[in-house]
Amino acid sequence: MIRIGIIGSGIIGGIIAYELSKIEGIHITLIDEKMPASGSTGAALGVLMGAISHKTKGKAWQMRENSIRRYQKLIPELEEMTGIPIPVNHDGILQLLFPENDLEKLEKLIAIRANQGWNLEFLSSDILKDKCPHVENSDVVGGIYSPEDCQINPTILTEALVKAASINGVECKFGLKVENLLSMPVPGSEIRRCYSLETGDGIIEVDWAIVSAGLGSTHLTKSLGKPLDIRPVLGQALRLKLDKPMGHKEFQPVITGNDVHIVPLLNSESGIGNSELLPKFTKSSPSPETPNTSDTTETPSAEYWIGATVEFPNDAGEVVADAVLLDKVKQEAMEFCPALANGKIIHSWLGKRPRPEGQPAPIIRKLPDYENVLLATGHYRNGILLAPVTAQIISDIIFDYN
Repeated sequence: MIRIGIIGSGIIGGIIAYELSKIEGIHITLIDEKMPASGSTGAALGVLMGAISHKTKGKAWQMRENSIRRYQKLIPELEEMTGIPIPVNHDGILQLLFPENDLEKLEKLIAIRANQGWNLEFLSSDILKDKCPHVENSDVVGGIYSPEDCQINPTILTEALVKAASINGVECKFGLKVENLLSMPVPGSEIRRCYSLETGDGIIEVDWAIVSAGLGSTHLTKSLGKPLDIRPVLGQALRLKLDKPMGHKEFQPVITGNDVHIVPLLNSESGIGNSELLPKFTKSSPSPETPNTSDTTETPSAEYWIGATVEFPNDAGEVVADAVLLDKVKQEAMEFCPALANGKIIHSWLGKRPRPEGQPAPIIRKLPDYENVLLATGHYRNGILLAPVTAQIISDIIFDYN
């Protein structure tokens, strides 16, 4: 029996626990000092920019492609297993184009994607106006539409992953902090081996330790003498409520322009349902905070997430939410879709994304000088997108080793 300890129950820890739980001969403990999706996962918008990204080759593209393909099977798999409907917007992603965009480069991207088996469509300004009349901006000259990319509710997805992992026998310990990772030298080698996790409730013995704790990964790796330098980048977003959907109700893609996302929350095919983990909600997807359980009726209104800011630490290493930057994001979204100006802000939130300093994101590998400590952290702004491939890489490392 291989004993695996996973520290951190955001989207990364949750999906690693679930994917590994399907393998026989493993005992998995998923540990977090908070509840699942309490950190950066719970503040994410869940926009999966795979085919529409400008990564076309190498590892960066392969990771995106593998994740998107896994999601196509993972979502129905989880829904059937857990009974939790996972809100997914299957209307795709629309990237707005401006005069400064290199159209020749975009045409090449469309051709490359076609050869790779993915569909991207160029929308002229006239076609865009017909399909999305709520986009009213004279600077917008057209769009690139990706019908196979999507948006997923990150919080509910993580809840479903954790429940599915638990059904498969994963031992979940929430509200429990890992203080240290204890290790010893491997005889005859300069390599060390982690043998247990020290918690406030005692020792958990492990054969593999997986650090998927986001910003908490720095403290955990410091206890092993190999601290990761992962720094917070703040993101703020808000939720607007309109009396009716913008544009055509039957076509509500995610709209993105100048790194501002407008995410419709009314187009989940399955809706939000009943489960042991989640109470009944309205037809609209819940915001990342704990939803209000008193409202169980459907509503004809429409809600949209708008985000997100990108705010780096100051010279003291602190990140302080800047209300001016959030207002700038809101104003730019309203410039793309003026109908948003009629909306009421019903919620705003923020979260800290884990960004590695001095190395590319994400970090998915062994901790240097340790034979059994794995890092699955520092995904920065692509944690939801790259979660499935992260779990696959971690699984491959463990079982190639064994």
